[in-house]
Amino acid sequence: MTTGPASLLAPLLVHTPVMVLEPLTPVIVGAAQVTDRVGDPTGARSSLDLMEEALRSAEADSGGADTVRHLNAIGVVGGSWNYTDPGGQLADRVGADPSTTLLTAWSGHSPQLLLNHMAARIQAGEIGSAAVLGGETNRSRRLSRSLGVEPLRDYDTTLPPAEAFGEPLVMASNHEEERGVDAPITIYPLLDSAIRHSLGESISEHRSRLGRLWEGFNRVAVDNPHAAVRTPMTAHEITTPTEANRLVGAPYTIAMNAHNIVDQASAVLLMSAERASATGVPRDRWVFPLAGSSGLDTEWISERWELNRAPVLRLAGERALKAAGTGVGALAHVDLYSCFPSAVQISSTELGIDQNRTLTVTGGLTFAGAPYNNYSGQAIAAMVNRIREQPGIGLVHANGGYVTKHAFGIYSDQPGDHFMNLNVAGEASSLPRRQTDPGFSGEATVEAYSVVHGREGVPTHALVALRTGTGARIWGTTRDVGTLHAMLVEEHIGRNAELSPDGTVSL
Repeated sequence: MTTGPASLLAPLLVHTPVMVLEPLTPVIVGAAQVTDRVGDPTGARSSLDLMEEALRSAEADSGGADTVRHLNAIGVVGGSWNYTDPGGQLADRVGADPSTTLLTAWSGHSPQLLLNHMAARIQAGEIGSAAVLGGETNRSRRLSRSLGVEPLRDYDTTLPPAEAFGEPLVMASNHEEERGVDAPITIYPLLDSAIRHSLGESISEHRSRLGRLWEGFNRVAVDNPHAAVRTPMTAHEITTPTEANRLVGAPYTIAMNAHNIVDQASAVLLMSAERASATGVPRDRWVFPLAGSSGLDTEWISERWELNRAPVLRLAGERALKAAGTGVGALAHVDLYSCFPSAVQISSTELGIDQNRTLTVTGGLTFAGAPYNNYSGQAIAAMVNRIREQPGIGLVHANGGYVTKHAFGIYSDQPGDHFMNLNVAGEASSLPRRQTDPGFSGEATVEAYSVVHGREGVPTHALVALRTGTGARIWGTTRDVGTLHAMLVEEHIGRNAELSPDGTVSL
């Protein structure tokens, strides 16, 4: 009687009778999310505590024996804490001895990029199992500061640093920072003004459509026990400024901005099919990563050809779907990165996904919330359980920067031919890039803008993207009170403007 990999996998025929599952096929066997909502910060847990619970819960979710103790690799999504090797500390806590611990660079696309990397290593036979984790305690730490309580710190800074994974994320060039291109809460609404103009919408029509889009995300969050905000909100309530829902960067209210003030963590366990079978993970727990991809749109937002588009997002998404042997029409579940409405509109447009369908499995980053950089880690864990409950194919899009860095994962309850992890850098290099002219002053045309509001709900300034007569993109700012109020109710894209050498825009 044979006892090798073939005998372990012989019963595991996929529904298509001619295909036999390969022993090195990567499979997700366990997934978990953890959410704390403590009111007393003296009882708050650390980020490592939450990640440990998520890891142990993912093991319990798998139904297998010793799936954590025999991990070959642990990858952790970088956070705002000071752990030098959180994967190493977690390994000590759970009795594992991985050969590799990874710590990602800061970027919202890191969880999906990391999972793709682990799945590819499993497919190549380099490792047999891996864990992908992330977690933060921003909520309890903020509460601790407000009450003068010392937060729990369990950093072991004596550990050598984990292996660095991913390129550092630099959000803006020096010139962009000098001109105020320096914060997501400013840039993402500016991108939405470009979307509005491309669709020929009025400001009120645009606001109404955004409300309907975000109302769909809210409905999913209401049913998500891990969501930070589970209060039902109508489209009108989401978009209407109030004392509790003030404007931030018009047209976005607080209810349309990313929500990172949470105590949350996630964990996903991957194995080869051979290892999963050997450790006794029931077949009904298996979810297959079919393909992954990544790509970088222009490093600087100034160089993006059109501010309402992200062509590398389209390339990366199409390549992942093609490698998985599927298409947008076959997707049963979708989770598009949802830090702000413009990100969802751009990704759905590039991928050809109907914005009227459900676009999230969590409720999105505004309502479900997430630790810094780990929204997609939470989304992948949620996607695994969604596919188990409602079998089919799911797509996760992860985003870093200003719709800049992209990573995709395609998942299914059924295996594909061979997991592929693709990078579209070669194809992206041939795409057109917008020229910039940092030293320009003179007459230009408004291309996009965002009116930024202070905490009192009063407009403070507007960041304006402009085009010169040669088509170069330049940036400026206006603080003229009359102009700011007019920008909120009248479309200013396409108008002539004068840019002074110090970056002041006159309209």
